Amino acid sequence: MRARRVRRYDKERGCYVYDIGFSTGVELTERTVKVGEAFGVGLDDRRFLLYDDFELRLSVGDVVYLTGDSGSGKSVLLDALRVDLGDQAVVMGELPEPPDVPIVDALGDDFSEALELLSRVGLNDAYLFLRKYNELSAGQRYRFRLAQMIDSGKRFWLCDEFCSLLDRVTARVVAYSVQKHARRVGATLVVASSHTDLLADLNPDIRVVKGWGEEVMISYDTPEPRGCSVADEVELEEADKSDYDRLSYLHYRGGRLVFPQRFYKMTHRDEEVGVIVYKYPLVRTQGRREAVGYWPDVDELNRDWALISRVIVHPKYRGIGLGSRLISETLRLQDRRHVELVAVMALYSPFAERAGMKLIKKTEPSNRVLYAVNGLRRLGFDPGRMASRRYCREQLEVLDRDDVIAALRKVSSPLLFRRISRRSDFSTRPEFRRWLESQDLDRLAQSIQILGVLAQSKAYLYWCRDWA
Repeated sequence: MRARRVRRYDKERGCYVYDIGFSTGVELTERTVKVGEAFGVGLDDRRFLLYDDFELRLSVGDVVYLTGDSGSGKSVLLDALRVDLGDQAVVMGELPEPPDVPIVDALGDDFSEALELLSRVGLNDAYLFLRKYNELSAGQRYRFRLAQMIDSGKRFWLCDEFCSLLDRVTARVVAYSVQKHARRVGATLVVASSHTDLLADLNPDIRVVKGWGEEVMISYDTPEPRGCSVADEVELEEADKSDYDRLSYLHYRGGRLVFPQRFYKMTHRDEEVGVIVYKYPLVRTQGRREAVGYWPDVDELNRDWALISRVIVHPKYRGIGLGSRLISETLRLQDRRHVELVAVMALYSPFAERAGMKLIKKTEPSNRVLYAVNGLRRLGFDPGRMASRRYCREQLEVLDRDDVIAALRKVSSPLLFRRISRRSDFSTRPEFRRWLESQDLDRLAQSIQILGVLAQSKAYLYWCRDWA
């Protein structure tokens, strides 16, 4: 292959200008000579042009979308840029093998950064965080590689066969999230794909369409920020508990609801992709007094207050703002003046604040809860996974039941007795102990899950109808 690649910096335009020419040759063999004879193809020069005097103006921070049929020369252009950019560029196909650890430990400098990176590529599910790279599907591995690329710290991100492994809805969601992040951090994203359906979501500054031979078209644009095209196709409607049940398995706290008020769901092309549940509030919640300046009585709570109990978005559709939309588009559909939300994920993502809610307080678990959790931790429970009932049941099947009950008996507060057991008639430790000893593994798993939820740090957010 012959290559001509000249780069210069155009000060007036503020960009690098590439003058590129590529041609490929044919090795003369007995069979290739016969091809020339049979089809009248001249082999004297034996060169085929892929690019001839092709000029590309590339600025730092551009998003470049290179499309064309397979074999037309997209990878050749991408490789030419890689050679020229050297250590400034990261090539997704040349990333190092991921370490043999849960993927949440394989990226970023801390937990928050790891969540951000995984969320950008659609791997933002609590159970996925705990898997290792070799336990992921092919599509999930591809998305993890994208997260690795983003985490590389390089200024130029080069991706061949971009999102080709993914179903086309997921590809559009991931394309939108990756280009949005690239623009936010000032990276230059160059992707090549035979698929042409990512134009709206990549929203490129430069589009290159490579045809056969030396045919190539290039267009430059100054794109305006826009939302994901998939989100534009999503519709909201009122729902019921059966709609919630279909997505409840995606929530780490499981499916049981207490005193729900209203349900709403989002659909995309007849597929249910998100659900939100409003319920009656608890009598006491940390942060409520700071929000309104007093403790409302029970009559006022039942009349004027609602609690957002669940916000669930299918992992395939996360990262494009649907969680915020579920909240913002349903807040005013309630017949309540006050709405509150207590959520763990709100500590790491401002989805509720984007919807118009106000962060009032970050709450920490009580020492009594932590004391009980530490007793279970010493038996082998992972406090970070105790909010999953499935995990708790798996642990109970391999641990000594009497040891677990002994650890739970260390709970010392009548309020905790009632919350962990979901009963209102316990006021002494002996009553609680007798109840624990009579429960089967499923009920004990639920009690430990409740304790795990109580042990989490959370954010309290508030919205008032009077604000608008």
